Amino acid sequence: MTQNYPAGAITHVVLVCWREDASASTLDELSRIVDKFVTHIPGVLQVAHGDSVSPEGLEGGLQWARGVAFADLAARDGYLTHDAHAPASALIGEWSESLVVFDVAH
Repeated sequence: MTQNYPAGAITHVVLVCWREDASASTLDELSRIVDKFVTHIPGVLQVAHGDSVSPEGLEGGLQWARGVAFADLAARDGYLTHDAHAPASALIGEWSESLVVFDVAH
């Protein structure tokens, strides 16, 4: 997520520690859902997601992240209740042991 964003843009970050029984197929399904955000949810500028690739080892038990850049607060707020977001939210809720959600203004 390295591009310049318009004034008022928001990045929504979700950090997850998965339950031990979360399967690879479940995480693949989540990836397919998240990849559709840009084309299905108005105001989504960019999406990045996946396992940590940091060499620092400072994840604190968190294993996976999703970052979604939005054009503005209204786009972020619309995403939270959008039908395309609901399946991702449900999978994360069902299979996460813990999670952190953090929004950053640009």
